[in-house]
Amino acid sequence: MFSESQVQQYRSDGYFLCPNFLSESEVAEFVQEIDRICAGNTLAEHDASRLEMEPAQPPSGTRVRRIYEPCTYYEVFKSFSESGALLDALAQLLGPDIVYTSSKINVKPAEIGSVVEWHQDMAYGPLTNGSVVALLIYLDDADIENGCLQVIPGKTPMLNHSRDGYFQGRITETLDTSKAIHLEGKQGTAALFNGLAPHASSPNTSFRPRRTLILGYRAADAFPIYLGETSLKSQQFARLVRGHPSDTARFDMDRVYVPTYPANTRSLYELQDLSRRLHSTKSA
Repeated sequence: MFSESQVQQYRSDGYFLCPNFLSESEVAEFVQEIDRICAGNTLAEHDASRLEMEPAQPPSGTRVRRIYEPCTYYEVFKSFSESGALLDALAQLLGPDIVYTSSKINVKPAEIGSVVEWHQDMAYGPLTNGSVVALLIYLDDADIENGCLQVIPGKTPMLNHSRDGYFQGRITETLDTSKAIHLEGKQGTAALFNGLAPHASSPNTSFRPRRTLILGYRAADAFPIYLGETSLKSQQFARLVRGHPSDTARFDMDRVYVPTYPANTRSLYELQDLSRRLHSTKSA
């Protein structure tokens, strides 16, 4: 369970850190499963429905950028995502009725791990209210060198992520990052932040990996705003994991930006890469 001070920090700052969230043996089990999942895959030969490879490597390169939906496809992660102790803790932030939405593992391999630009998770799939939380768990020691998470504390409204009528996957309005905090932590540390907390991470310039398990949850009365095929894709893995489904949608935001995607990109990385390329071309 989280402490009262951690819950209060989440309410006021939109995030908090929880050291020793996983034990050494739990981290070791997860890392062993990641190694098994990634083994034998190359940029030229991999299952694109399960893995995303780092693009800046030769066809024979084996560096994985992201593992998709570990908490759906692999039992060790699925069991964790539905464990009673975890859901008891998340109920302190979301209430008694909880929907699991998605999961991923960002691998951030040494010397090549990709940048993630400033964004809000809610911008990718807006909901009727802001009761959504991301649970990010460091499976390696994380610091500035190997691209730990950065977050801007405080209560932030939904910000614009679009330009020229299309969603860019990154914040496009002026953002003051002077108060950004680097969330450094030892392996097993968890960072929890809400769907409106602006966050980012730098490339991994170290010789160490920065593997991170990320799970998403929302309150059962936080319903997706329908965006056609995009909504269907974003909700395909959603499942009620605690309590009861809601027959009432709760609204708590004055303004919600509705994204229009420019292309059928599969991840935040691909969308932000596309945005940088298009913006660079127009600026040239």
